[in-house]
Amino acid sequence: MKTTTLSKDFTTGSIPRRLLWFALPFMTSNALQVLYSTIDMIIVGEYVGTPGLSAVSQASQIVNFATMVCLGFSNGGQVLISQALGAKKRKEMNDVIGTLFVFVLALSLVLTGGMLLFRTPILTAMKIPTESYEMAMEYLVICAAGLIFTAGYNMVSAVLRGMGDAKRPFLFIGIASVINLVLDLLFTGLWGWGVAGAALATIIGQAVSFLFSLYYLYKKREAFGFDFKKESFKPNRRYVGMIAGLGTPMAIQSGFINLSMLFVNAMINDVGVVASATFGVGVRIDDIVNKISQGIQYAAMPMISQNIGAGQQKRAKQVVYWAWIFSAALTVFFMILYIAFGKQLFMIFSDDPLVHEMSGTFISAILWMFPAFAVMRGSGAFIQGLGHAKLTMVLAMLDGVVLRIGLSWLFGIALGNGFYGFVLGYGLAPYGYAVPSLIYFLSGIWKKRRALAERL
Repeated sequence: MKTTTLSKDFTTGSIPRRLLWFALPFMTSNALQVLYSTIDMIIVGEYVGTPGLSAVSQASQIVNFATMVCLGFSNGGQVLISQALGAKKRKEMNDVIGTLFVFVLALSLVLTGGMLLFRTPILTAMKIPTESYEMAMEYLVICAAGLIFTAGYNMVSAVLRGMGDAKRPFLFIGIASVINLVLDLLFTGLWGWGVAGAALATIIGQAVSFLFSLYYLYKKREAFGFDFKKESFKPNRRYVGMIAGLGTPMAIQSGFINLSMLFVNAMINDVGVVASATFGVGVRIDDIVNKISQGIQYAAMPMISQNIGAGQQKRAKQVVYWAWIFSAALTVFFMILYIAFGKQLFMIFSDDPLVHEMSGTFISAILWMFPAFAVMRGSGAFIQGLGHAKLTMVLAMLDGVVLRIGLSWLFGIALGNGFYGFVLGYGLAPYGYAVPSLIYFLSGIWKKRRALAERL
C-alpha cells in the first residue's frame, strides 16, 4: 500500500507548471498574513483615527523586527530540510525539524523579554508622535507577549515549505485571518477597545492558528515525516550549529531590513503625524503587493534546494529563470494598479483628506522599488536555496543599513526633499540586494560550493 506524505519531490516534472501551482497557495497565504495587520489598520483608522493608524504602523515595525529574526532561523532550517529531502535523508530531516522547533520557540521567548524590558527606550528613540505614544505602547506590549505564537506559526510554515507543502500553511493562516477579522470588529469596533483590541485580535488569531497547526500535524505525523516523540525534541548539537550558521545571517538580513525601517520611521515621524500615518498606510499596501509576489520566491527556494541537494544544478538554474518570468509579469500588473488606483487604496485605510493628499507623493517615490523586487524573487531565492547564508547577510546589510538608512537620509534630509526623499531612499535600497545577487547567479561562481545535504 502506498504511504501518503505531505512532502513533494521537485527534482522531476515541468518546472513552470510546478512552480506556478506551488507558488499560488503561498501567494494567497502571504496575502492573508498581511491581512492581519491590514485589517487592524483599516478598523483602527475607522474607529480610532489618524493617531491610531500611526500607533499601529510604528509599533508593528518593532514586533515585525522580532518576527523576522525568528523567521530567519526558520528559513535556515527550511533550507536544511529541503536539501535533506532532495538527498533522500529522512532520518536526518526528522532530527532537523525537532531541533528547529525548540530553537525558534526558545528564541521567541528571549525576544519577548527584550521587547517588554526595553519598550520605553525603543518607542522614545522612534520619536513616536505624542498623540500616538500611549496607543503604540499598548499595541507593542500585547503583540510582544504573543510573539511565541507568531514565531511558531512561521516556523511550522517554513518546515512545510521546505517539504514542498503549500496547502497547509494556507489553511492555517486562513483560520487565523477569519478569527482576526471577527475579533477586530468585536474588540475595536463594537466594544471600543481601540488599538489594544486590534492587538488582542491579532494575537488570539495567531495563537489559534499555531495550536491548530500543531494538532493537525500531530494527527498526520506519519505523512508529515516528524514523529513528535519526546526524544525528537532534544536539540541535536550539530544541527543547532547548522541552523545557527544558516539562520544567523538570514535573521540578520530580516532583522536589519526591519531595523532600518525603525530609523526611516523616526525620520518621517519628525515631519508629523500625517506623514507618519501616510507612510504607515503606504508601507502596508506595499507589503501586500510584495508579499504576494514573494510567494514565487517561497516556492522557488525549496525547489532550488531540493535540486541542489540532488545534484541537479541545471534544473535549479531553470527554476530561477521561471521565477523571474512570473515575477516580471506580477510587477507590471501591480505597477499599473498602483498608478491607476493608488489614492483609492489609501482611502480604504483612512478618511483623512491630508493622508489622501500625501499619498500621491508616496506612490511616485515607491514605484522605483518594484523592478528590484522582481529580480530578487529569482536570484534571492537561489542564494537562500543554495544555503549561502554569509552572502545573504552581506547583501541584507547593504540593503537594510547602508542604503535604506543612508539613501533616506541623503534624499530626505541632506538634499532637502522631505517626505518624498525618505520614501525614495526606502524604495531604492533593495537594488543593493538585487543587483549583486543577479551578478552572483549569472557569474556561475556558486557552482564551486558544496551542497549542505552532504554534511547532514
